[in-house]
Formats: sequence, structure tokens, C-alpha cells
Amino acid sequence: MNITVRQGDTLWGYSRWFRVPLELIEDSNPGLAPSALAVGGQVRIPGYQTVAYTIKAGDTLWDIATARQVELESIYALNPEVQPSRLQAGQRIQLPLRVTWRIVDTDRPYSYTVLTEDLNRLTELYPFIRRRYIGSSVQGRNISAVDVGRGVNRVHINAAIHANEWITSPVLMRQLNDYVLALTNRGELRGLKMEPRYVQTMLTVVPMVNPDGVELVINGPPAEEPLRSQVLEINGGSDDFSGWKANIRGVDLNDQFPALWEREAERQLQQPSPRDYPGTAPLTEPEAIALAELTRQSDYARVLAYHTQGRVIYWGFEGLQPPESETLANEFARVSGYTPVETIDSYAGYKDWFIQDWRRPGFTIELGEGVNPLPLSELEAITEESLGIFLVSLDFT
Repeated sequence: MNITVRQGDTLWGYSRWFRVPLELIEDSNPGLAPSALAVGGQVRIPGYQTVAYTIKAGDTLWDIATARQVELESIYALNPEVQPSRLQAGQRIQLPLRVTWRIVDTDRPYSYTVLTEDLNRLTELYPFIRRRYIGSSVQGRNISAVDVGRGVNRVHINAAIHANEWITSPVLMRQLNDYVLALTNRGELRGLKMEPRYVQTMLTVVPMVNPDGVELVINGPPAEEPLRSQVLEINGGSDDFSGWKANIRGVDLNDQFPALWEREAERQLQQPSPRDYPGTAPLTEPEAIALAELTRQSDYARVLAYHTQGRVIYWGFEGLQPPESETLANEFARVSGYTPVETIDSYAGYKDWFIQDWRRPGFTIELGEGVNPLPLSELEAITEESLGIFLVSLDFT
């Protein structure tokens, strides 16, 4: 929501009138000098929409503010030309509407198109969310990352690196939405205040690492040739892509990282496949390259990769993880009911590479339980049981 600056306005005043933390308003207006607001300029207030209201006979702005449970000054700020003593029946004004509900649309198969629509809505309503593109897929789809927070402790969470595990994307987007909703409303999640996490932690989320693969699983093969014929051939001629984990070229993106990649490649498939083909070398695929470059540039303190399924937390790799990893894994287990497992006979995964190269905590979180792709009917339960993991990952107290 945009408001027009009046003489004497301050960001602190907006924070008080709209009951939004000051740091969220500051971060929603990058480049704006808080001490020198320009009269007539625009300031964005996160977490609000505007609604039109038609003045009725006998209305006063005080009565309207009281009925709508908003500050009178917030109505003045939205309607700088309105003269309170000269209201007329039929006159239309704008009122602030605080958003108190989740806005992401996760109750349908979560394609790349749906994700893009949700990211657009989130960044418009919550402009302190910073969105950027870290690369593109084989088919040219943008791979989005969003940053939330202003702290020195950097945390990364990604989802849908495996195509038929696409339910991890709406899980992560719901959790992100709940986080920013609690921030703007000064609310709590699991009894915890979110503002300290915003101040101490910078969260970076990549909600869909493998958009081409997700589109393939949800919507079937692309229309264009020769790609259509290629994916059908890789899939054994079947148009059922529910078992497809790889990117559109048949490369398993979570077997693409230089963490004993050669050992993984020796025992996995040697040609493009719906799953388990590591490619011809580490980091040949644009989606894996984008995730690797983001990680190299970001100095993350810890990373989490959302997968399905099994309700398991994998937290080790070749004994290279720090002691903190086990402590965090046990806390993740406590708040979710998931089982912590140090390691399995697997290599070349994203969290493996992160642990190996940075010696910092990395986790693969296997959300939910069942057969991939997990049904949308499981989404609410998976989101709630893993929310504690999301929150603990942001905590550096």
C-alpha cells in the first residue's frame, strides 16, 4: 500500500499509525532517507491493502476509524486532500485494510506459473521481501530467490530440486507467507516472536529449483520438438511422469554437486533417466549451477533442502559436519517428530557439498510420508509439522 508524504510525516509515525515494525517500513522503502521525507513522495506500507469507502450521512472519520479498528491518522495519511469537517454523503475515501490471512494459493497443483503468481503477490504486499533471479532452467524459466531479514546470520532453504517432490514448494511458500504475516502483524508462530529473527537473520529461499521438471510432472511433456520426443523417450514412451525426479534433460539435480560425485556416478545410471542420472560431470546443469553460485556468493551459516518423503532429517556427510549439526538436527526432530539420521550411502547432493566445502550445518529434510508425488491433501499436515524446523533454522540465540 502506498501513501503520500505530508508535511511532518516520519517513518516512525507510520510505524505507530499502521502498527507495523519500523524496520519493515524502512526495508520496504530502500534508498529512502528516513530523516528527510519529501512532501508528496510515496512511502510503501507493508501488509496492507486499501479499500474504498463511501461516506454516509452523519459519518465522521473518527467514527469510521473506530468501527474499522484503525488509527485515525492512518486514514488521514491515505486521504491527504480530505477535509474532515467537510465530509459529504457519497464522497469516496480510501481506508487501510490490514492483511491478516495467508495469500499464497497453494490448494492446486503447484506449477511454475502458480509459484510466479504467488511470488508476485507476496512481493507486492510485503515489499521488504527482495526478489531476484539467480539463473534460469534448461527451458529458460527464471529461478527465483527471495531474501527476508536484515541480520548477519545467513540461512538458505530450497525446495523442489526433485520434480515429483513439487509439494515442497507450496510447503515452503506457506511457511514464508506465515513468517511475513506474523512480522507485519507483530504476531507469533508457535508462541515465538518473529521480529528478533528478522533482525538477526537473513533468510534466502529458493522455492523451486527445478521448474522444468515440476512442469513436466504436473502438466505433461512440452509441446515443442524435439524436447517432447526426447522426454517421452527418456520416460520409456509413457506419458505418466509421476516418477520423474530429474530436470528436463533427465539429469538428477541432487546428484550434480562436487561432493564425491565420481563415487555416485560409478553406481548410478549412465544415461539420461527420470531419476538417478548424475550427468556427465558435476554442475553441468543450469539449475544446479545457479544454486551452487548462489551458495558460493552468500556465506550461509546453515542450509536446508526440502525433499519428500520419509519424515527424516539427514544431517551429516563423511564426518565433515561440525558438532552444531547434531544439536540442530535433534532440535529439528524435537519440534517436528521427524527422525534425525546422520548419514546414508549417498553422495553428490546439495547438502553434502555444502558440508564438505564449508564445514557448516547442512540438512536434507524429507517431508511427509508416502509415495511421491505426495497428494495435496497432505499439504496442511506437512506444513504444520515442519514449521518448527523452519523457525529453528532462523534462530541464532
